Amino acid sequence: MAYRIERIGREDWQRLRKVRLAQLLDTPMAFGEPYEYARHQGEGNWRARTNWVNEPDKIGLVAVDDTGEWVGTMLSVPNGEHPRAVDLIGVWVDPAHRGRELGVADALLDAVLAWARVRRAGRMLLGVHEANHRAAAFYRRRGFAYTGGETPYVLDREARILEMALPLE
Repeated sequence: MAYRIERIGREDWQRLRKVRLAQLLDTPMAFGEPYEYARHQGEGNWRARTNWVNEPDKIGLVAVDDTGEWVGTMLSVPNGEHPRAVDLIGVWVDPAHRGRELGVADALLDAVLAWARVRRAGRMLLGVHEANHRAAAFYRRRGFAYTGGETPYVLDREARILEMALPLE
């Protein structure tokens, strides 16, 4: 199957809603938003999300399969504490499209990294739930390393979000 990487458009709010709800059902620990909260958000909230990811200093990408379905997402935004760093957020690939041999996550990350390098980011940071071993393995394979930083997971204060970083210079 062939995949193409596209930017999330301002008018893609319904598609974003559909994929976000799928993300929250599939891997709730990877996102700091409960499914029930997201499910009840109205059109205005979803339009605000697509507008936000289209601001000049942000990027929101989707992997699209040959039927036109969104099967993966990856976003990057400036890090609020480190001026030359960007955060990797909203990472997800539909279970039917996962796996190194399909390359969806790699293609998304390659596109996000290219964007980050064009904007001269010095490093990319991300937070991964301590129990999300599959995601952590992908990030390690792509060169990310644990920094030692951690924060409590917003939906379960007993769990931890572990910080990982990738130098871009």
